[in-house]
Amino acid sequence: MATHRQVAGLLLSLLVLPGASALLLLARDDLALGSVLLLYLLGVVVISAVGGLIPGLVAATLSFGLANWFFAPPFYTFAVEGRDMVIELVVFAAVALVVATTVEVAARDRLHYQRDLDVHVARTRDLAAQDKVRAALLASVGHDLRTPLASVKVAVSSLRQADVAWSDAARAQLLETIEDSTDRLSRLVANLLDMTRLRSDAVTVVLAPVSLDEVVLGALRKDDRHRVEVSLDDDLPLVLVDHGLLERVVENLVDNALRFSPPDARVELCARVRAPATGDHGAGAATAIDLSVVDHGPGIPSDRWDEVFVPFQRLDDRDSRSHVGLGLAIARGFAEAMSGELRPSTTPGGGLTMTLRLRVAGT
Repeated sequence: MATHRQVAGLLLSLLVLPGASALLLLARDDLALGSVLLLYLLGVVVISAVGGLIPGLVAATLSFGLANWFFAPPFYTFAVEGRDMVIELVVFAAVALVVATTVEVAARDRLHYQRDLDVHVARTRDLAAQDKVRAALLASVGHDLRTPLASVKVAVSSLRQADVAWSDAARAQLLETIEDSTDRLSRLVANLLDMTRLRSDAVTVVLAPVSLDEVVLGALRKDDRHRVEVSLDDDLPLVLVDHGLLERVVENLVDNALRFSPPDARVELCARVRAPATGDHGAGAATAIDLSVVDHGPGIPSDRWDEVFVPFQRLDDRDSRSHVGLGLAIARGFAEAMSGELRPSTTPGGGLTMTLRLRVAGT
């Protein structure tokens, strides 16, 4: 940008000043030297503002020479007759140099001020975004904490009523409510802690060869296994991941798929080997594994796929289960921390497919 300014200023000096001098020559007999010098000074100011210090100094020097050569008698020489004209030319030269320097200093001060202003604006935007996140967090967590806590409170209070004889079935149902609500609270707290780790860059990643079936077995909760159809080949190669982080990713993906699937629909969890492209070194060997979680729910338009990874973003609140819109944001953050890639796509027939691409160990 600075180079372009200087080039523009130099071009103005070399083109405008001689052209203006040619026009002034037509009225030389009617103009006093002082008036001509003021016009040249105006040109120096404009050129300095456009091009900076160097073009301004060139314009000042060129203006001094043109004024002396064409408008200070004797004409067409650098000799000057009369002390007054010498003083006028010397004062012009001094003022032109001061003007060029002052305009450059002012331009630099303006640039520094603009940079400071941009930093301040960016900081203000960051603070506003943080406030927005805090507000969303308080609103979401406040609502989502109250629901399971209220369920626990009601169930416990009911069990403690000494004057009520609960049947075994009713007692079991109340205990199941307490367990389910406690699990939901645990998942909520875990997601909040995971998001805090991601935002503070405090995620510790320990990569090691891991078997996918072990991760999937640990990620699926007992109550959800009857709704998840797992299809993993026995000969899948090991993947290079952090076992704990990958388990959290799979858990969140499955939880999200179950949330938006019809009650009678099953979520599919499958993995396939991604072979190298033709011409790659080691052709025939696996380079990555695609782990897909497929649901047959309402799906999401492709132009809104990026929104599902925004923290505290809920694109559909039709379910009453407790969630703050962190599951997919955490899944992508943990996937990228392991050098993996998480991409959404449309399920054939309707729904959403989340595909996690993981690097095969030893590649």
